[in-house]
Amino acid sequence: MTKPIASDTLAIVLGGGQGTRLFPLTKDRCKPAAPLGGKYRLIDVPISNCINSGLRKILILTQFMSASLNQHVSRAYNMDVFSDGFVSVLAATQTGADTSWFQGTADAVRKCLMHSNINNYKRVVILSGDQLYKMNYRDVLFAHDKNEADITVCVLPVEEKKVAGFGVMKINDAGRIVEFYEKPKDPAVIDDFRVSDEFAREWGLEGTGKHWLASMGIYVFETPALVDILKDENKVDFGKDVIPSSLSKYKTMSHLFNGYWEDIGTIKSFFEANIMLGSKNPPFNFYGGASEKIFTKQRFLTASRFIGACISESVISDGCFFDEDSSIVKSVIGIRSTIGKNVQVEEAIIMGADYYERPPSQRHLPPVGVGDSAIVKRAILDKNVCIGAGARIVNERGVEEEDGDCYHIRNGIVVIPKNAIVEAGRVI
Repeated sequence: MTKPIASDTLAIVLGGGQGTRLFPLTKDRCKPAAPLGGKYRLIDVPISNCINSGLRKILILTQFMSASLNQHVSRAYNMDVFSDGFVSVLAATQTGADTSWFQGTADAVRKCLMHSNINNYKRVVILSGDQLYKMNYRDVLFAHDKNEADITVCVLPVEEKKVAGFGVMKINDAGRIVEFYEKPKDPAVIDDFRVSDEFAREWGLEGTGKHWLASMGIYVFETPALVDILKDENKVDFGKDVIPSSLSKYKTMSHLFNGYWEDIGTIKSFFEANIMLGSKNPPFNFYGGASEKIFTKQRFLTASRFIGACISESVISDGCFFDEDSSIVKSVIGIRSTIGKNVQVEEAIIMGADYYERPPSQRHLPPVGVGDSAIVKRAILDKNVCIGAGARIVNERGVEEEDGDCYHIRNGIVVIPKNAIVEAGRVI
């Protein structure tokens, strides 16, 4: 009897680099550990996609600030003891033979091969830990096997303005990748990679402006091909090195994905991806049937309480308290958030708190939450933040980029870092 296609597949989730573009949210945590949608973490998305696709053997590779990620994964994803499934975090380590850290995506996988029992699996799925999308990987795996491919690259149609941020490709009529170019800047090169009008009609891309095929950073490798490729230590990145050099030697196929997908790599993209969750018909939502659930850690919090609040186009998480006359518009309110009287919150992400009462060593500090009569607009408040009564977090001077004593501004969005205190009456 042949095995189910997912049973002999290993999923490897790449934890990403330092996340400098997402600072200060990555000051004390790696990108995949960043809170998302009020109660989730970014890492929950690829793990949930794996579980929903029948993939139960999952490795997460990380290098920077991984303590928060380790804690979340260990508490959220304990597989059944009667199965052979696992979700494990592998942090970068130095050895006597190699004292360097991960140099790129492919190098990260190479350095963790010794811990992965790679030869026990027919194929390997490589995923990113900082992307927002829903995908059934079975579709990719079936196409990969049907095409008898060595490598399959998941492909997303994109507009011209986004091309410079992606690896783009040309494919033949059979879907095989025949040319690949990483993050082109030359207008002539970009124009050369535009798909034909016939292809655009066939795939329903006419009128969308999405006439370029971009790599999503999601790959399927046959295990022998992956092991052979990674023997060359000069190949440190999948997009820059591995895929372009593999086209002539390995059968490298494309798999078109035309759903919602967002790379959450900047404060602006993180902010926009969260805010849209409260809209009537968001392009991504956490609802869905049994095959589309997004899982996370169970916290067993109480339902949120509202004394008198006006709320619209917003996401409200568990365990929150809203005092009278508060207004919440187009915002995401995280777990255990406390919102005082007469508070105005508009287009804001409030990540909530890790506790209701401060630990004994911090009892002299003001309570976490948003104080009475405060105003928070177009801002991100990280975990355990205290906004004093009457404070206004509104980017009063319309600054695009700035670093202050208890705040940072990126793309005009005010970010209050984790555990920060904004004193009563202050205007930012």
